[in-house]
Amino acid sequence: MAKRAVVQTNMTFKKSRLSAQHSNNITEKPEQPTDPWAIFRALRDAHTYYGLRAGQLQTLQAMLSFLKPGQGETVFASNSELCRRIGGIDERTLRRHIDRFVKLGFIQRHNSPNHKRYRVSASDGTCLSFGLSLAPFFERAHEILETAHQHQQDKRDRLFIHKRILSQLARIDEDQGASDLTAEFRKALRRKLNLTEYQALFARLADTMAEMSTAVDALETSILSANDGQNARQLSMSKKISIDLEREAINEPPKIGLLTNVCEEACSFSQHPIKTWNDVEAHARTLAPMMGINSHQFQAAREKLGVWKASSAIFILLQMGSKVKNFAAYFNSLTVGIHAPKFNPESLLNRMAQRTVVGA
Repeated sequence: MAKRAVVQTNMTFKKSRLSAQHSNNITEKPEQPTDPWAIFRALRDAHTYYGLRAGQLQTLQAMLSFLKPGQGETVFASNSELCRRIGGIDERTLRRHIDRFVKLGFIQRHNSPNHKRYRVSASDGTCLSFGLSLAPFFERAHEILETAHQHQQDKRDRLFIHKRILSQLARIDEDQGASDLTAEFRKALRRKLNLTEYQALFARLADTMAEMSTAVDALETSILSANDGQNARQLSMSKKISIDLEREAINEPPKIGLLTNVCEEACSFSQHPIKTWNDVEAHARTLAPMMGINSHQFQAAREKLGVWKASSAIFILLQMGSKVKNFAAYFNSLTVGIHAPKFNPESLLNRMAQRTVVGA
């Protein structure tokens, strides 16, 4: 018994001396409390959150493969063995990967005096280990699992909003045909967006669609706005407007004087008198880019409605000025969108002329 006590005392002394010389060493638990591969899969799913790359994850996977149940949480394999198991990477790359995990707080280095990796055990089963400790990795298991869960939820939400945006763009294309507006949103979707950016993009698209869907109503309302004493007359004219919009639009253009007299704002930008519909078209093509309406949009409107209606739309919208929030969206809705069959420039111009007379 005395001899056994001396052995235990010597072991204790050696252990204390080693611990004093190497304060980073740890006394390991005999078993791992959590499935290491479940934690690894969670970290793999959330690797972008931690800024990890595929090669670094392969290094961690190889290190975990060296752990044995009940043998603690320290990797004793040499760098050459680790490199071989990873697939033949060089030791410099391996050290960089390990440094990355040390910086993230997933690995701790416990170096022996000769920088070898090994374990020594006391007679009572306590182990003193020198190597790469994965204890911090296991201690942060709950954090990693929760982060992976939140990452998956975020990914699902981003995919959902992405599909909703594509669905709305498809509806716009179906109603109006492809345009620069939908191309702009699709270009934004090609970038890697976070959830907040997706939500902002969807809100912007919803606002744009709301403007487009109410373009005719907003235009009519602003044209027919009057003082409080004209409510009865306004109601009567609203009924007339509904009838006018539902009628098939006329094919022949009105007298050009109606357009030039009502749309003074557009005419004020012309350097030459506007006497023919060719003059109107030429001036409309000049005004369109100033209003955010490109040549492709104008040409699409011209092909669908004809030159005088497309040109008149430019003049009318510019006359409305600040009452129109988005010239391009309104123009598309009126000329090539779902409101195009109801768009009657002559009817609008007549009501605008009447409003001018009443206002005077």
